[in-house]
Amino acid sequence: METLEQKISALTDEINQYNEMGSAAAEQFRIKFLGSNGSVKKIFGLMKEVAPEEKREMGRLLNELKLLAEKKYNDLKEAEEASTSNGAEAGIDLSMPGTPLPFGTRHPISIIRNKIIDIFKRLGFAVAEGPEIEDDWHNFTALNLPEDHPARDMQDTFYVNADPAWMLRTHTSSVQVREMEKGELPIRIICPGRVYRNETISARAHCFFHQVEGLYIADNVSFADLKQTLYFFVKEMFGQSVEVRFRPSYFPFTEPSAEMDISCLICGGKGCNVCKQTGWVEILGCGMVHPNVLENCGIDSKKYSGFAFGMGIERITMLKYQVKDLRIFSENDVRFLNQFVSAV
Repeated sequence: METLEQKISALTDEINQYNEMGSAAAEQFRIKFLGSNGSVKKIFGLMKEVAPEEKREMGRLLNELKLLAEKKYNDLKEAEEASTSNGAEAGIDLSMPGTPLPFGTRHPISIIRNKIIDIFKRLGFAVAEGPEIEDDWHNFTALNLPEDHPARDMQDTFYVNADPAWMLRTHTSSVQVREMEKGELPIRIICPGRVYRNETISARAHCFFHQVEGLYIADNVSFADLKQTLYFFVKEMFGQSVEVRFRPSYFPFTEPSAEMDISCLICGGKGCNVCKQTGWVEILGCGMVHPNVLENCGIDSKKYSGFAFGMGIERITMLKYQVKDLRIFSENDVRFLNQFVSAV
């Protein structure tokens, strides 16, 4: 008993005086004192040599020794963690600037979308948004497209759960309908968003893409107002030297209707796969809002008139950055996306 008490006292002094430092000090202490072959483990093995009447007292002394060793180990571990966190162990000067991280970039579609919004905001247009899953009324019927209208075939539609009453919107014109139904005139809005059509994916088309549509309804709105608005947009987006032309067209929700072309910026008017060798690229459709659309939305077509237009953001982006294949926008190739860091 006396010999064992002397060993416990010596081991207690050794634990209290342990002052090893460094990144592995706590682990070295654990191995030396608390490990399977450690000093504390070995001295516990001597318990079998103690007389039965003295085991209780010796057990108390051994438990105190073990608790002391465990506390010392925890203290070393906490000091080690604190040293690592404040950089002292690694020799880090916390007053120095941190390692710079590379800047990310917006997607080119987002860059052009924001630029389009900025241009029209300068003309007083507000931004309006709506749901991507639409009902038949807002996507078709209110826009002068009843169920038997042949123009519905112009847009191959993704229906939700085979229910023809609900679909992924084929254009953001549905947002215009929702705004007109509010009856808060005049209306001067643009409607950016993602749309879906069941089309074959190619260099010029995709099953999902992005649009910005515009709507202006007030007293005495004319086609001349529409043309000047779009002239301003094209010059601001592509520069003063770009050529513009309007062509008569047909849309069920506008009358009269037109398509707007600009000279192809990719080939300089010489002809390429984007402009179909014509030197001209159609960038948007437009026209005066059809009276039936106004009446469907509760607006007096005899008192109010308006114009509407819509463009694909991908098409504008292709022309702006001279990208020849629309599919690359959705491939998430970092090498392609990194080219637009300076464009933000």
